[in-house]
Amino acid sequence: MPTPFTLLQASLAFWAGIAHWTNGATAQQVADCPGYKASNVRAFDGGLTADLTLAGEGCNVYGKDLRDLKIKAEYQTDSRLHVIIYDKNEEVYQVPEFVVPRPGGSISSNASLLDVSIEEEHFSLTVTRRSNNETLFTTKDSNIVFEDQYVRLRTSLPDNPSLYGLGEHTDPLRLPTSNYTRTFWARDAGAVPLNTNLYGNHPVYFEHRATSGNSHGVLLLNSNGMDVKINNDGGQYLEYNTIGGVIDLYFLAGPAPFDVAREYSEITKKAIMMPYWGLGFHNCRFGYESVDEIAAVVANYSAANIPLETMWTGMYIDYMDNYRVFTLGQRFPLDKMRDLVRKLHANNQHYIVMVDPAVAYQDYAAFNDGVSADIFLKVENGSIYKGKVWPGVTAFPDWFHENTQAYWNGQFETFFNADTGVDIDALWIDMNEPSNFCEWPCDNPEAEATSQESSLTTRGLSSRQGSGSKKGLAGRNLIDPKYKIRNEMGSLSNKTARTDLIHQGGWAEYDTHNLYGAMMSKTSQQAMLQRRPGKRPMVITRSTFVGAGSYVGHWLGDNYSAWDQYIYSIRHLLQFVAFFQVPMAGADVCGFLGDTSENLCARWTTLGAFYPFYRNHNVAGAISQEAYRWKSVAAAARKAIDIRYRLLDYMYSAMHKQTVDGTPMLAPVWMHYPDDSATQAIDVQFFYGPSLLISPVTQADATSVTFYVPNDIFYDFSTLKRISTSGSNVTYSDVEFTDIPVHIKGGSIIPARVNSTNTTTALRNIDFELLIAPDKDGKAHGSLYLDDGESLEQEGTSEIEFSYEGGKVRAEGSFGFKTTIGVKSMTVMGEGEPVKYELDEGLGAGWVYNVATLSRTAFVI
Repeated sequence: MPTPFTLLQASLAFWAGIAHWTNGATAQQVADCPGYKASNVRAFDGGLTADLTLAGEGCNVYGKDLRDLKIKAEYQTDSRLHVIIYDKNEEVYQVPEFVVPRPGGSISSNASLLDVSIEEEHFSLTVTRRSNNETLFTTKDSNIVFEDQYVRLRTSLPDNPSLYGLGEHTDPLRLPTSNYTRTFWARDAGAVPLNTNLYGNHPVYFEHRATSGNSHGVLLLNSNGMDVKINNDGGQYLEYNTIGGVIDLYFLAGPAPFDVAREYSEITKKAIMMPYWGLGFHNCRFGYESVDEIAAVVANYSAANIPLETMWTGMYIDYMDNYRVFTLGQRFPLDKMRDLVRKLHANNQHYIVMVDPAVAYQDYAAFNDGVSADIFLKVENGSIYKGKVWPGVTAFPDWFHENTQAYWNGQFETFFNADTGVDIDALWIDMNEPSNFCEWPCDNPEAEATSQESSLTTRGLSSRQGSGSKKGLAGRNLIDPKYKIRNEMGSLSNKTARTDLIHQGGWAEYDTHNLYGAMMSKTSQQAMLQRRPGKRPMVITRSTFVGAGSYVGHWLGDNYSAWDQYIYSIRHLLQFVAFFQVPMAGADVCGFLGDTSENLCARWTTLGAFYPFYRNHNVAGAISQEAYRWKSVAAAARKAIDIRYRLLDYMYSAMHKQTVDGTPMLAPVWMHYPDDSATQAIDVQFFYGPSLLISPVTQADATSVTFYVPNDIFYDFSTLKRISTSGSNVTYSDVEFTDIPVHIKGGSIIPARVNSTNTTTALRNIDFELLIAPDKDGKAHGSLYLDDGESLEQEGTSEIEFSYEGGKVRAEGSFGFKTTIGVKSMTVMGEGEPVKYELDEGLGAGWVYNVATLSRTAFVI
């Protein structure tokens, strides 16, 4: 969460009006830089290499030009090309491979869908698609600038390009193409505002070319602060402006949008599979004052007949002793906390709390253990770096330190011990940009010094300041570089850890700031895994980087209870699931900051049922917004959760597919219909799994919605009747606040539970029904993945493929998961009324039925 809520109302105005740092050099000075010449060009079957030499006097606009560079291009797979431009001596910082492992591979250039070429005398780089010679990326119209604290790389683009990604942001899903800047610098971004840098950094974009119908992707793997500028002055272009690092590019050939997503998942590594129960409904609040109040909330959900899968203890402030991490406050005594967790577990419910990186700089176990292990960040003189967060003066773990994992494991083993501590089922980590309440320069984070500070032993920094390969050039200004990225907080070090801190091993915070949350996430995931070996750890984080989905999920930050943010949450969500390969994502339902309203909360509760991560969460000081607080919201919750739980295995199967091959479990409409120009800018509708089109009401307090239905066959989920459309807008009137329009794409088979339950544990014992929605040829298919829902290594799984053709329904595939449940019935849709058939078939082996031989039953909506 952000700075204290008492400051947030004023800070919103501050964020809106803060003056950005301005850059001293002009665009013309940068454009006049000499660029490079290529020599010693060596083309080989798998790529090329060359030396690059500065083609004139250095312009030195934002730093010192590097005279000697190298370029290496590798055809890694038939659809992935890797190009890296780096300094000759490999001293310039590169993202460590233990943070973001690099994909390998090598193929013949003739087998690649892409081609790379360079011009030598006036160096430029061009990547084309072999099939049609389409230029995907070219620097021909500009010079590369490569300085010690500034790198510029520009590619020309077609007019009015369709670009997506480059997050984290809440801007339109299809990015603006004129005078647009997307800044990458992790920050504590209360109210997730438009047009600013937020918590995470994913410098990848997808581009769809209407002229060819092809899509491709480009990743710049660079963790330094940067501005990506998209503009059309003097021609359309996209331009990277970084304050360090190298040019480390991955090109993904597609050619279909889902191909790009799958290819990107090979770089990010495949997303982690979450526990089945994690897809249930969660409740949280910052502001619960005692364990008794939390127990009462759990009881109130039960009394209201609203399924509650997981209870979260608001923020760390609620349960901690004076805000200190790994402690319990007086109103949260251990015996009562353990009793709460025991009762939740007895009811097959779950419990989660938050852990922050900042450790109180006080005489208590977590801090003293960190001092003994020497794992805290330090300033130049060897003393522990001090910031200010919730408990006051704090220290920050150095996630690069060789002792930090063991330290973190130890805190978890003690505090979250299943037998003697708070037996959490999953973990929430926050404030890990890292957030610091101090205004720069933060020379005195708290006026009063504590007694233990003066008695601490100062430790040397020799092990932290070693110079090493790819760790950064010496002599840089790590606090105030000449190029000023458009960080909404101004100075790079404002409200975060100072950027001249040196981590163990020699990495500078200046270069690795955007990795802090990712490294905390990895460390925390491993600590959770050690607690419950063999069980899937679920960790939900705020700050993310490339590859985060392979170890954690992400909630979309501290949003605001407002209608516009209810809508913005869709495009925010789609970035992570469809583009960044972080499928376990979702926004705070009903909004976190400020007061929600009954209508907004009801609408958001229905929309949230189609987020992978589904949690109601709000802030202290705002009105209570648990789902049982209003009649309409309670009704919306019961109805939405009923639909979600009946479809939970459909969603679980889609998540599993993303973990296997990278196919996004949620996707924008354009990815399903890339040849339909009307879909390119849609960011208020999305596909849930492969087959369900979700079209929420978009206007405040409205009961009607107009949405786009592509030129295909669709069926209304609520009636299972075919709708009439030919690629046009459709208007639904009288959409109750408990409802949301959902449509099934023709050609789909949806495996749904026959009915919902109060917990996901009970749900796993409910039979299935098949909802069969034929396409224009009378065919349909769908899939179902079954496992035990929690084990990392499964004893047996089932991957079942259902098909329907010629009046016959088949179940084929693998049937390794032992289960007594089966398929109770199936409903076949068509141009007339849907027809329901009794089936009563198991899921232990394949089968085939002709519907003509099955008994028909009355279909009841």
